[in-house]
Amino acid sequence: MVRTIQDKILKLKKENDVCILAHSYQAAEIVEIADFTGDSFQLSVMAQTAPQKTVILCGVHFMAETVKILSPEKRVILAHPQAGCPMAEQVEPVFVEHFLKTNPGYTVVAYINTTAALKTVCDVCVTSSTAVKIVQNIENENILFLPDCNLGDYVSKNVTGKNIKLWQGGCPIHAAVNPAEVDKAKELHPGALVLVHPECTPSVVDKADFVGSTSAIMEYAKQSDAKDFIIGTEVSIAEHLAYACPEKNFHILSKKLLCPNMKITSLMDVYKSLTGEGGLEIDMDEDTIHKARKCIDEMIRLGK
Repeated sequence: MVRTIQDKILKLKKENDVCILAHSYQAAEIVEIADFTGDSFQLSVMAQTAPQKTVILCGVHFMAETVKILSPEKRVILAHPQAGCPMAEQVEPVFVEHFLKTNPGYTVVAYINTTAALKTVCDVCVTSSTAVKIVQNIENENILFLPDCNLGDYVSKNVTGKNIKLWQGGCPIHAAVNPAEVDKAKELHPGALVLVHPECTPSVVDKADFVGSTSAIMEYAKQSDAKDFIIGTEVSIAEHLAYACPEKNFHILSKKLLCPNMKITSLMDVYKSLTGEGGLEIDMDEDTIHKARKCIDEMIRLGK
C-alpha cells in the first residue's frame, strides 16, 4: 500500500509540476518521494533553485514560511496544516519591541526556527550550523539571542567579546534529554560516539563527542571511521543514517527525542496536498516578506 501511494505521488508531482521538500526529521517513506531533503534553511534555499512553481513542504509551519519568504513568486503548501513548532511560537514580536525599548542598542539574533512575524523585528537570523560564525561576525557586542537558550549558551561559549542575553525558550524535545540518559546510553553502547544537537541542554552537550546541526551530525557520522554512534537529535536521524550506512550502528540517545509536529505529516497528507484535498497554502503579504527577508539576507552576508 505504501509503495502504491508513493507511485501515485511521484506521478502526480510530475504531472502537476510540483517540487516536494522534506525535512530530515520526516519519515523514510516521505523522504523517498521528496525532491530535496535537508535542514529547514537548506530546504528554503533548495526551493529557490527548483524550476517548479509549486512547492509542498513536509515539515512545520515556520519552514514553509521561510520557503515563501525566499521564493515569494511560488505557491507554497504545508503538507499538514497543524504541523507547528512550539519553539518557533514562543516569542511574539511585541516582546522583542519591549525589550529594545528598555535595552536600546542590542542586536537581535533570531534562530531560523522562528515565525515570519518575529523575523520582521529581528536584525539577523542564524541556523544551528552558522550561529557561532555569524554572532562572532556581528560588530555590536550586545546581543539578544532568541528563542533557544541552549543554542544560545553553546554560541556564547564559542564566541569572544560578546555580551549575549539569552531568551529563556527552546525546543521542548531536545531540552527534555538529561545527562543521566547520556550516561545510560554510553553504558548500553560502550565506545559509541555521542553526537548531539546544540538545542540540547548544556549539561548534555558537555558529554558529547560531537555537537552540530542535524546535517552536520549526519555528515560526521557518514565520514567517521567509527562504527558505533549514539544520536542525540530526533530519532528519525538514527533511522536515516542506518539506511545510509548499513555497516555502522546507530542508537538513539533517548526515546524522548520524538517530535510529534514532524511526525504528524503522513504520506497521505502529501498525496492529498497534490490532489487539492489537503494541505495549507502559505499566504503572506509583501510587507511581511520584505521585512522578514532582511534578517535572512543579513545572515547570508555575515555567514560568508
